[in-house]
Amino acid sequence: MYQNTNSDGIPDRDGKVYWNFNALVGLFFPAVTGIMAGSNRSASLKDTQRSIPVGTLSATLVTTLLYLVSVFLFGAVANREKLLTDRLLTATIAWPFPVVIRVGIILSTLGAALQSLTGAPRLLAAIANDDILPVLNCFRVADTNAPSWRPRWKFHHWLLSLLGALLCVVIMFLISWLFTVVSLALASLIYYYVSIKGKAGDWGDGFKSAYFQLALRSLRSLGAKQVHPKNWYPIPLIFCRPWGKLPENVPCHPKLADFANCMKKKGRGMSIFVNILDGDYHECAEDAKEACKQLDTYINYKNCEGVAEIVVATNMTEGFRGIVQTMGLGNLKPNIVVVRYPEIWRRENLKEIPTRFVGIINDCIVANKAVVIVKGLDEWPNEYQRQYGSIDLYWIVRDGGLMLLLSQLLLTKESFESCKIQVFCIAEEDSDAESLKADVKKFLYDLRLQAEVIVITIKSWDVEGGSQQDDSIETFNDARKRVASYLAELKEAAKREGTPLMADGKAVVVDEQQVEKFLYTTLKLNTTILRYSRMAAVVLVSLPPPPINHPAYCYMEYMDLLVGNVQRLLMVRGYRRDVVTLFT
Repeated sequence: MYQNTNSDGIPDRDGKVYWNFNALVGLFFPAVTGIMAGSNRSASLKDTQRSIPVGTLSATLVTTLLYLVSVFLFGAVANREKLLTDRLLTATIAWPFPVVIRVGIILSTLGAALQSLTGAPRLLAAIANDDILPVLNCFRVADTNAPSWRPRWKFHHWLLSLLGALLCVVIMFLISWLFTVVSLALASLIYYYVSIKGKAGDWGDGFKSAYFQLALRSLRSLGAKQVHPKNWYPIPLIFCRPWGKLPENVPCHPKLADFANCMKKKGRGMSIFVNILDGDYHECAEDAKEACKQLDTYINYKNCEGVAEIVVATNMTEGFRGIVQTMGLGNLKPNIVVVRYPEIWRRENLKEIPTRFVGIINDCIVANKAVVIVKGLDEWPNEYQRQYGSIDLYWIVRDGGLMLLLSQLLLTKESFESCKIQVFCIAEEDSDAESLKADVKKFLYDLRLQAEVIVITIKSWDVEGGSQQDDSIETFNDARKRVASYLAELKEAAKREGTPLMADGKAVVVDEQQVEKFLYTTLKLNTTILRYSRMAAVVLVSLPPPPINHPAYCYMEYMDLLVGNVQRLLMVRGYRRDVVTLFT
C-alpha cells in the first residue's frame, strides 16, 4: 500500500512524492554499503589475505542480522500510521532518554562523512599510482600495497561474483535508471580513454585473463582442419633480414612493415616478423631476447599489428626450415612467407644467396606455404603516397586465387585505392584468345572481382631462332654466357675430382638446351611486362618454381631476367588450395 507524501515524507494524498518499491530500495540501499568503507582501506591491513574475506563476510552477516532484527522490532512497537508519521520513532521509544538517539544520528552522520574522507582518497591515490589517468598524477603517493588475486579463501566461485555484479547493476537501475546510464557512460569513456591513451601498469588485468580464455576456446574451435575459402585470411610471415644487409640498429627493412599492412583488410589481421640469429643457442639466448625486444618495438613504431620472433640457429637455412615447420598454432599458423628479392647478390658478389634463396622457396613448397617475393621494396609506397594507374596481374598458373586476393587487398589501402586491376593472360600464338578471355571474364564475375581482362599471345620458344627475334638479345646473350661459364666450372671440378656434376652440395643434372629455354621464356615475359605495364603501380606475376636438379645459380639468372627494369614486382606462388570462393 504505497502512498504519496510531501517533501518531508509525511503521508499526503496530494503529495508529489510517490513511494514505490524502487524508491524504497533507493532509500534503504545506502544503509548496507557501510562495509565498503572497510574494503576501501584494505591497504592498511596487516594480513590482507585473511582479513578481507573474514572481515567482509562477518560485516555482511552481522549487518544483515541487525537489519532483520530492526525490521522485526519496529513492526512490534508501532503501527503503520506511527511508522509513517513519526520521523524519529526510534528516539520516541528510546530508553532511557530520546536525546541518546539524536546524538547518535549526528555522530553517525559525521562517521559516514569521515568514512568518505578516508576511503575515497585512498581509491583516488590507488588510481593515480597505477598511472591510468595522467590528470590524477598529483594525487600519487609513494607506496600502495594492493592485494593480488591469489586468494587463500577457498569458498569462491565465479558464478557468485557474477551474480553479485548483476544484482548491483539491477539495484542501480532500480534506484535511478537515468543516473545509472550516465554513470555507465562515464565509466565506458574512462575505460576507452585508458585503453587508447593510458599507460600499461604492472597490475594483473582481469580482461587479459578473459581474452586468454577466449583465445584458447577460439583456437580449439578453429581446429586443425583447413578453413573454408570464405573464411580464409592471410597470416604473413615476414622474413626481416634474409640477406643481412641492413644497418645494425634497424631490425627490419622499413618498407616490409608497410607491405605487411597492405596484406590486411582495413588493418585487421596478424603478421609474424621473424629474424634468424646465427650461432649457438646457449651463447646467443640473451642476444636473441634483446633483438626480439628491438624488433617488437620497431613494428609497434611502424603501426603494424604483429608479433616479433627471433630464432637462434647454426645457419640461416636450418633456422628458416625450423620456422616454417613449427611457427604458429593450429589454423593460426602463418600461411604466406614474404621475402625481399635479393637484388644485391650480383652487385656485391654474394655467392651464398642463390642457394639460400632457392632453399627458402623449396622449403615453403614442401611446408605447403604460399610465397610472395617483393622486388623493388625500396620504392614501395607508404600509406601517405597515393598511387595511380593500374595493378597488373600476369596470371600464368592457377594459384588458388591468391594473386587475385592480394590485388583486392591492395585496393583497400589508401595508397592504391585510385588504381584499377588489369589481368593479363598469356596464351600461345595458335590458341583461341577470345575463348580464353571469355572464360577468364566469367571466372572473375563469379568471384565478384572487377578487373579488365587482356589476353597476350606470344610465340612458343624456338630453339633455332627464338632468341634472335627478341629485342633484348644483348641481355639474353650476357645471361647465357654467365650460365655457360658457371656450368663449365662445375664440369671441370667434377672431372678433376672424379665425381658427378655437383652444385649446392648435391648432384645436379643440367640440360643446357632446357636452361636456354628457361632463360628465353623469363626474358620474354619480362619484355611483355615492360611493354604493357611499365607505368603500372605494381605488377604481380606467378612465381615459377625452381626446376628440379637445376643449380640455384641458374634459377637466380632466370629470376634476374624476369624482374629486370620492373619498378615494383610481386612474385606470387599459391599453395595447392583455394583462397577465394565462387558465387554460387
